[in-house]
Amino acid sequence: MLLLAIDTSGKDGSIALANCHADDCKILGLAPLDGGAFSAQLVPQIAALLKEHALTKNDIGAFAATSGPGSFTGLRVGLAAIKALAEVLAKPIAAVSLLEAITANVQGPVLAAMDAGRKEVYVRQPDGSESLLTQEEFLGAARDQLIRTPDKSIADLAHAANLKVEEVPRSRSDAIARLGWKKIQSGQTISPEALDANYIRRSDQIFAKSIYQKLETGN
Repeated sequence: MLLLAIDTSGKDGSIALANCHADDCKILGLAPLDGGAFSAQLVPQIAALLKEHALTKNDIGAFAATSGPGSFTGLRVGLAAIKALAEVLAKPIAAVSLLEAITANVQGPVLAAMDAGRKEVYVRQPDGSESLLTQEEFLGAARDQLIRTPDKSIADLAHAANLKVEEVPRSRSDAIARLGWKKIQSGQTISPEALDANYIRRSDQIFAKSIYQKLETGN
């Protein structure tokens, strides 16, 4: 099955085209996307990648997309493209967390962490639960666990607290393709209508709640 994977969650992104069968997912091509221009580059890059391998959009059998956490605008652009293509072609979508990709194919319990800004950290626990923690909460939650992170700032924070940490490369769309294929095989797919981004910050939630309460009370 031909699978198209997209990652637009960071400053830069990428598109991967993969030929997936059984437990094997061979990456046919990987195209970079320059940050700040995802909306202009995405469709032309997909078309160019397909043309390079003498394929068309009708050959695509499934999609995989990074659902977050990450850039608000970047995620919106990537997910909108996947939604449109999957709906038109009536093909399944696998949504993949970037935190999940950090711990893929690692033996034993691992805590994945990414810098969320505002002195906060995106965290994925070994049980698969994900949350947004303050740096202090993160350091407490990470005690006696191996931390994997693509962010030097988080690695430095963990080192300063004498925690076990591995700094790893940021996952690209080829890793998203392989994880997405595993999800598709196990039936973990999502409809275009239900596909959404995971970028909501705790402070944004608190702000939204306060606005709602003011509207309710009229104050």
